[in-house]
Amino acid sequence: MLADKVARYFQRRVSSLPPAEVAFSGDYRCWADAQSQCAGYSAPVILERTCAALLKVKRGEAVYERDSVLFDKPQYPFPVLAALLRAGLANGGRLSVADVGGSLGSSYFQCRRFLGAAAAVEWSVIEQPEYVRCGREQFADGELRFYETFEECLEHHQPDVLLLSGVLQYLDDPYGVLDRLLSHRLRHVIMDRTPFLASDRDRLTIQTVPERIYPASYPAWFFSETKVARALTAAGYALVTDFAGADDVSLPDEPAYFKGFVYERAAR
Repeated sequence: MLADKVARYFQRRVSSLPPAEVAFSGDYRCWADAQSQCAGYSAPVILERTCAALLKVKRGEAVYERDSVLFDKPQYPFPVLAALLRAGLANGGRLSVADVGGSLGSSYFQCRRFLGAAAAVEWSVIEQPEYVRCGREQFADGELRFYETFEECLEHHQPDVLLLSGVLQYLDDPYGVLDRLLSHRLRHVIMDRTPFLASDRDRLTIQTVPERIYPASYPAWFFSETKVARALTAAGYALVTDFAGADDVSLPDEPAYFKGFVYERAAR
């Protein structure tokens, strides 16, 4: 099931940290090989730190959180915001987002203030069970909701935007998951914080997180941009625009880059 593939690796996104603090290494044949070399991570610690940070954002004590790190100045993802506003305008001022792997609403809290009253917002986060429980207890309201599976989200909402922000690289079968998500035929797809290789191939590495954030190491993909674009085109999506990623993390032995995309299905 989609949830089984996605749930284990949603929260492992720290590529927004300074380059010196995040390390990628290796070129592994398969997920099992890479995973066998990882120290793993402590999910309760990650959830606890993320929840504490986002509660400060919710209370107005901080303006922005990413991967449990707090910031005192807004860092708006303007290409993503433009795509969200574009989708809302195309749907008569209604914006319904399915945020796959959205933690406890990190992107929602980052974007919502800037969206203002420009759109009536529904924001559905699809996450692993412990995050859904925490999200429902601490953060859910009339706009922000939490679900364990994409299918559960669809029982309650009709999202028109699929948001994939720093998610696919932490899945053992990223292309399979992407295909299944695209099969739901949401009109708009926004991808952000996605790593690629200049050599245009897929490479599986191990990402090591600085202990001051949380003790962890785990498999992480760098993708072929051509292959990702082919998957979206094959599912009936056309590229609206692409944009350079804000993340500044690379490999020590091979050129790489982060990038985002906006895709759209033709209206019926």
